[in-house]
Amino acid sequence: MRVALAALRRVRKGDLQGAAALATQGTLGAARIAEGVHSAVHRGMGLSARAPAGRTGGLTGPVYRGVSGITRLVGASVQLSLGRLQPFLEGKAAKAQTDNHEREALVAALNGVMGDRLVADGNPLATPLSLRARSGELLDSLATGFAATGKILLLVHGLCVNNRHWHRGSYDHGESLAQALGYTPVYLRYNSGRHTSYSGHAFARALEQLVAIWRSGDLAIWPVPVERLDLLGHSTGGLVLRSALQFGMQAGHGWRAKVRCALFLGTPHHGAPLERAGHGVDLLIGSKPWSRPFARLAQLRSCGITDLRYGHVQPADWQGRERFRRSSDTCVLLPLPTDVRCYGVAATLASARSPRAQRLLGDGLVPLNSALGVHKSAARTLQFEAQQTFVVHGVGHLDLLCEPRVARQLRQWLQADQAADSPERPATSLPT
Repeated sequence: MRVALAALRRVRKGDLQGAAALATQGTLGAARIAEGVHSAVHRGMGLSARAPAGRTGGLTGPVYRGVSGITRLVGASVQLSLGRLQPFLEGKAAKAQTDNHEREALVAALNGVMGDRLVADGNPLATPLSLRARSGELLDSLATGFAATGKILLLVHGLCVNNRHWHRGSYDHGESLAQALGYTPVYLRYNSGRHTSYSGHAFARALEQLVAIWRSGDLAIWPVPVERLDLLGHSTGGLVLRSALQFGMQAGHGWRAKVRCALFLGTPHHGAPLERAGHGVDLLIGSKPWSRPFARLAQLRSCGITDLRYGHVQPADWQGRERFRRSSDTCVLLPLPTDVRCYGVAATLASARSPRAQRLLGDGLVPLNSALGVHKSAARTLQFEAQQTFVVHGVGHLDLLCEPRVARQLRQWLQADQAADSPERPATSLPT
């Protein structure tokens, strides 16, 4: 009993309510699928002709409706009961607990798969966007005396993970560049299941709020003037960066003037074939009346995932279009920003001696050309300078986060850029 109570005290506020809401929705979804299959079979036999599509009539219709009604009633009762437990869950023991990394990883994965749905349903498991220090703490909750420098490196994670994903093994690009080049690393945490353009716009607004703090002279948050702001995005995080840069420029945000470099690690600028394959499965499942109800399962995947089909970055790429219908690449061309030096890193599982395998394999998730911004249409190719791209062989998508060759190249690019930006003031290192 004591073990159970101790485990319950470690549960975060809203976790149980969020899980109960998902269970209720899952039961309702299973009932709708079962009724859909039942309806398809009946229609194939010439029955249930008067019932709406996907619904059954006769004796079975009220049964399905009853199951749905009882599920909603039980779900509401569970939510009410859990609400009464909140004072217990919010006690001193819960407030004193340290971050549970396993829990955070699970919540991040859930947000990546269905984060848009969590937001639409008001589920407390939906991850709010926030800026965090290297310790994982929120920037706006740090005490006075935060050891910040005037150079910020903002790191943006990819799909289904969170800011802690940058720490891989014993290595972290943010920590390494902080020690080598005097950066203060700041990490974005966001709901990767929402549209990439939404996350980019929210990121830009969060940066503008941080700029307002700098301008106001509130040294409790950032104790020194900010000289430059560099951006590093991995995978989907690179698309979020491009969206934020575009929105910040259009909105006239102050933080845009601080940005010098944007670095992209394995970013699917022109999409990823895995999502296009998933779209093909949608079409196949939906092609038969009896299997069509199961298409709802495949269509649970989030906006953040379907944005990867062609690398959506702007609202115009997806607005007014049905996500799960067959469509060609309709992305509105968004060139790389001309006022920011952009660098692209691509990986391939193949060796340097097999160029055909490089094109076919990519890094296991993102094709080589997509990561380099190369499109089959020359007009849609992103114009990275040749000396500002780097291909690393024998490396997978996630290994970009800890590969020594990638770390060395990032350091060289940023060091050269800092020297060119301030030749009279060479880069300094922080004490180790």
